[in-house]
Amino acid sequence: MKKIEAIIRKSRFEDVKKALLAADIEWFSYYNVRGEGKMRQARIYRGVMYDTSSIERVLLNIVVRDKNVEPTIAAIQGAAQTGEIGDGRIFVIPVMDTIRIRTGERGDIALYNAEKEK
Repeated sequence: MKKIEAIIRKSRFEDVKKALLAADIEWFSYYNVRGEGKMRQARIYRGVMYDTSSIERVLLNIVVRDKNVEPTIAAIQGAAQTGEIGDGRIFVIPVMDTIRIRTGERGDIALYNAEKEK
């Protein structure tokens, strides 16, 4: 099992969500986050200077079985990529165990509904 964390542009979130659902990734968490990048900008609006170096992004957290890692990465990258600086990052982290609280199931089976695979 792996945990995939992806930091993407807010403007690409809906496309990424559709791509994940099309790749049969039906469960994930997401958060609105702010971060700092290499780009430093100041914008002037009505004579007032604003620092725009703090960038708004969406952080996705997804835990998948090993067989779903590459399709998940491909879905995120395909939908989030614009080719410009600031498209984001994808991190793949090993997961030791998963427990479904309701049933006590452990491991891969806790990530999906077994009835669906029959």
